[in-house]
Amino acid sequence: MKSTEISLVIPLLNEEGNINELLVRLKATLESLGKSWEIILVDDGSLDSTFQIIKTFASQDTRIIGISLSRNFGQQIALIAGLNEAQGELVITLDADLQHPPELIPKLLEMQAEGYDIVNTKRMEHQGTGRFKRWSSSTFYALLNRLSDVKLEPGSADFRLFTRRALDAFLAFPEKDRFNRGLVVWMGFKQGILSYVAPPRTQGKTNYTLKRMMRLGLDGITAFSSKPLRISAYLGILTTLLGLLYVAYALVAFITGHTSPGWTSLIAVVVLLGGVQLLCMGIIGEYIARIYNESKNRPLFFIKDNTREPQS
Repeated sequence: MKSTEISLVIPLLNEEGNINELLVRLKATLESLGKSWEIILVDDGSLDSTFQIIKTFASQDTRIIGISLSRNFGQQIALIAGLNEAQGELVITLDADLQHPPELIPKLLEMQAEGYDIVNTKRMEHQGTGRFKRWSSSTFYALLNRLSDVKLEPGSADFRLFTRRALDAFLAFPEKDRFNRGLVVWMGFKQGILSYVAPPRTQGKTNYTLKRMMRLGLDGITAFSSKPLRISAYLGILTTLLGLLYVAYALVAFITGHTSPGWTSLIAVVVLLGGVQLLCMGIIGEYIARIYNESKNRPLFFIKDNTREPQS
């Protein structure tokens, strides 16, 4: 039996409006390559008819595999579920919203043929992208690169190609709270970057809300750096020094008889110290939460349904 040469892994969440066009464009691109392929579609707990549509396509073409997770585990985990299922010698991950153009797959393969184990992509925003989106994206990468020990290219996307040996190394990571983009950079291997212009989304709405972006940023920082802990220590030292200066000022004022009720200054000091303490506790809490999640050692996900035929 001929081995699979290319696997595509695509996480989906409520993407019923994009699946038809996605698969039409993917199949046209893959057929033009003259290689054996499979498309693995991972439904991450969709509330619409996403998986029913996937099952229909899978029944018509066995090279299309549908996986339904038992609930919404998040895009990063859904990717792992699909990558565990992939059998190809080359594995490509992309999103289902068509902002990762399927027509770029041949270019990814061309770059890999130059000797790269991993080909990443860099998203160039189109002219219709709003100012807030541009600002939040640039701020996200600037903050992440400043605080984290791994450096991510601004505009990095989960649209990338792995060789089999790079993928096997990537799947060896045991983390539960995963920041896949950072893990890919950290693991090394020869990596290239392909820039592309992201087309506007035509169906549905993005699942990456500001809240999710903030959560992703926290995961990236706490997974790869202890700098926030050092910052909290520096804040503690700084507030202690400021407190000592204020005590010295208060003593001098008392000795010279220039004391006043001081309600305003007292409240200011209490608010400042309280804010710094809560900030430091929050930073420490993020790291403790990561340790707690890892210590539970729960499975990353559960599969509710899988359309792949049992292997004989």
